[in-house]
Amino acid sequence: MKPILFVTGHAPPDRVGAFACLHEREDVRFALFGGRARHAVAAPEPAALPFPSLAVAQRAVARLAASGRYRAVVCGTGGRVALPAAWLGAGRARVPFVLWSSLWAQPLSAAHVLGYPLMLALYSRADAVVTYGPHVSAYVRARGARNVHEAPQAVDNEFWSAPADPLPRPAPFSALFVGRADPEKGLEVLLAAWRAAGLGPARAALVVAGLDPAEVPSAPAGVTIAGRLSPPQLRNLYAASDVLIMPSIRTRTFLEPWGLVANEAFNQACPVIATDAVGAAAGGLVRHERNGLIVRAGNAADLAAAIARLARDPGLVRRLGSTGAGDVAPFTQRAWAAGFSAALRTVGASRKPC
Repeated sequence: MKPILFVTGHAPPDRVGAFACLHEREDVRFALFGGRARHAVAAPEPAALPFPSLAVAQRAVARLAASGRYRAVVCGTGGRVALPAAWLGAGRARVPFVLWSSLWAQPLSAAHVLGYPLMLALYSRADAVVTYGPHVSAYVRARGARNVHEAPQAVDNEFWSAPADPLPRPAPFSALFVGRADPEKGLEVLLAAWRAAGLGPARAALVVAGLDPAEVPSAPAGVTIAGRLSPPQLRNLYAASDVLIMPSIRTRTFLEPWGLVANEAFNQACPVIATDAVGAAAGGLVRHERNGLIVRAGNAADLAAAIARLARDPGLVRRLGSTGAGDVAPFTQRAWAAGFSAALRTVGASRKPC
């Protein structure tokens, strides 16, 4: 049986295990074309990956997909040239084309607006569409997608749930932000909310991970900039925190497709405050009053009230965190791979009969 061709920009560390599971199930060759990475941690070199991969230029994808060496072609929504090239190449080879879709709102950059008719065609003409979750499924179905499957966003639960090394708590209540300095991550909103919460550094601390101090020049009192951390260091920090805050906002070019830090935090029984611009909230992992709190994106007052509420209610923190640890258990990398197998099965391209 010929392998599957999977075209995507990067294989970042939090995707490597999922990609390896899919390769184990379906025999996949990953074609990585690079481009802008929206991940806090750099992707490993292709030679270090535990599955077959090659670095390709976007313009070479059409020829690769049309080569006749693959039984199906999968491609994500990233890349201006790679996506239509993969689709056209699959058509020339007369093999199924599977779209891996992350979008749950239309970006409004000039390139995305010009490319919207093409995306509509791909939603309706792809042999199958695999999505990040129900929020994306609803979006693509409304635009003509027919054969839609979900691959639940996942991290290595075994690693992230492993016992953490104890860390000293900087304050009785400790909140955590993990991410980049890009506007869509909402850090400025979080800093404004932290000031508005008025908790004081003796009572509460906010730790910012993933950024260097120079990237946060306006940090108020009680905010510690932890820099870039290794996965074990970050796991320890989740375990030592009362809440992870995901203050993402929508911009003209970006709406958080998921936010895998929510999965990581839940594995350490750390509850989450997320905005309604976070895919993990829209997609059903983070649930208001069950395992976290959901607030309006860009609203510093709402976010400040949620922070203050958890700071004064340790019992609520424990209840939300305990529930989150159970809720994230089904979100495994094997379940992610199984979602792709289900889509491939419907087009006659899976090695797994059931």
